[in-house]
Amino acid sequence: MNIIVAGGGIFGVTAALALRGRGHAITLVDPGLPHPLAESTDISKVVRMDYGADADYTALGEEALAGWRQWNARWSLFRDSAASARPLFHETGATFLSRVPMSGFELDSYAMLTSRGHQLERLDADAIAARFPAYRRGALVDGYFNPEGGWAESGGVVAQLGREAEGLGVTIRAAHISQIVDDGALLDDGELVRADLVVVTAGSWVPLLVPELAPVLRAVGQPVFHLRPDDPSLFEAHHFPVFGADISRTGFYGFPVNRDGIVKIANHGTGTLLPPDAPASARVVTEAQENALREMLRATFPALAAAPIVYRRLCVYCDTVDGHFWIARHPTRENLVVATGGSGHAFKFAPVLGELIAAIALGEPHPLAHKFRWRAELTEPQGVEAARHHGR
Repeated sequence: MNIIVAGGGIFGVTAALALRGRGHAITLVDPGLPHPLAESTDISKVVRMDYGADADYTALGEEALAGWRQWNARWSLFRDSAASARPLFHETGATFLSRVPMSGFELDSYAMLTSRGHQLERLDADAIAARFPAYRRGALVDGYFNPEGGWAESGGVVAQLGREAEGLGVTIRAAHISQIVDDGALLDDGELVRADLVVVTAGSWVPLLVPELAPVLRAVGQPVFHLRPDDPSLFEAHHFPVFGADISRTGFYGFPVNRDGIVKIANHGTGTLLPPDAPASARVVTEAQENALREMLRATFPALAAAPIVYRRLCVYCDTVDGHFWIARHPTRENLVVATGGSGHAFKFAPVLGELIAAIALGEPHPLAHKFRWRAELTEPQGVEAARHHGR
């Protein structure tokens, strides 16, 4: 078939690769790859298997983690402009710690993963203070370290996958799609790109192309901060791995210092509701969000409390009402498939996401198709992904 993939974030680029691998002719349409406003864009995304009591996402996370290791091996080395070599996935492990004795997300994740044979290290307040010198003693008193997982260089991954897709024969068009029609897609300049199937992977912009989904998809901006610590050594991965700081209550998570001396900390929480076509000028981190960051830093990571913020952005999630991905064929339009609804937790599944989208798009059976089905009957929030701050 001739297939258009509308959107070049992690949903779109992995779908294009998987569909091309099955022999179809693929045109990937996106204004920029990686797009500067896309949810997939930034210096880092967490890779974890920790999903509370949700066995489906846990198993998918296990499969994806194996895929990240395979990708690193296959890519072997990524060369930057200085021709120095580095991987795109960094398996530093991850800590999930809480301010009170573990319950909810942290305890459920610990129980689920240990029951599946993963070797986690339980940590109390003394162990946390001893292992992680950047943490204020007593700020977090219970939790665990999972040596499996870490973080990926997200913008670099999208760019790498885009190069691979192009090398395999995917046509990449730098353009905007204005409308999905029965025989393809109309670009903003009026050109009709014909296709047998259109897979819409446009993230928070999906309601502009599939308006009937506006009641069940929400564009939610989450604040992201890049800080430059005075003493980067405190934040090196061996004693400052990826962390969730009581994440299901506070929403805060973060990363070890990168090669540019940046510690990224972000919030996976209630966020700021935005219209799906909000311009870059509307995607502004608020004073209240920055104050909340500083308060958390003073309480938890005092060496970062006064660190300068060298970059800030709103990462705009495409939220579904129940927090699950939306990967489904349109119920009445045979040529249309929608794959979106990352809800802030899709990137980690990149190595398995494309095959998942391709299977559902082509009508093949998949064990998770029901979870990600077309569910327009859900118009009110039904809950959120377990790691996410619940103060809605």
